[in-house]
Amino acid sequence: MQAQNHSIKQWAMDDRPREKLLRKNPQALSDAELLGILMQNGTREKSAVDLGRELLLSCQNNLNELGRCSLHEMMKIKGIGKVKAITIAAALELGRRRQAATHLEVPVIHGSREVASYLRQLYQDHRQEVFVVLFLNRANRIKHHEIVSVGGITGTVADPRIIMKKAIEQDACSMILSHNHPSGNLRPSRADEELTRKIHEAALLLDIKVVDHIIISNEGYFSFADEGLI
Repeated sequence: MQAQNHSIKQWAMDDRPREKLLRKNPQALSDAELLGILMQNGTREKSAVDLGRELLLSCQNNLNELGRCSLHEMMKIKGIGKVKAITIAAALELGRRRQAATHLEVPVIHGSREVASYLRQLYQDHRQEVFVVLFLNRANRIKHHEIVSVGGITGTVADPRIIMKKAIEQDACSMILSHNHPSGNLRPSRADEELTRKIHEAALLLDIKVVDHIIISNEGYFSFADEGLI
């Protein structure tokens, strides 16, 4: 029996992902086909689309789970090397940033829900804790945001001195603190409360207001300001 040819070049023109996208639109393609385009080529045993299907299967066919995959986890799929994994990770990050940018189209920050939605789009897929600061101008517009600390799975430590230095560099009038809880637990720890107090007091000396400290997870968010803790 003749061996199956796994090259997409041998497929019917109507079935080839790139040609299908050109002829129709990106929405017409399956997730596996889009991944196949990103990977460009497959192996002797599998087409690029087959690799896409296998990668999706390893993530329960869930794109949110795929977004949480590390390069190492993607590369566990035979046929997905460093270049393919990096390409997929870059595409996922662009999608994440596009979602976040949509929230920034609202010119002025009005409340914790708005901020939490923006932050969740950017950092929901981090498996370790990250501490993020949003630096705002006098009109409550976000001038700059930055990860100031990256920790482990159970916590991160942010240095108030570094945060204040960056606030001065950004000429910020106020700022919003935030960090994620990969565990899903939204309640602040005593360390979270103590760190918030230290940053708040340091900011007052420089006439900078700490508007809020928001904890985010896939379960939702917790606002220090909404709970009267700041």
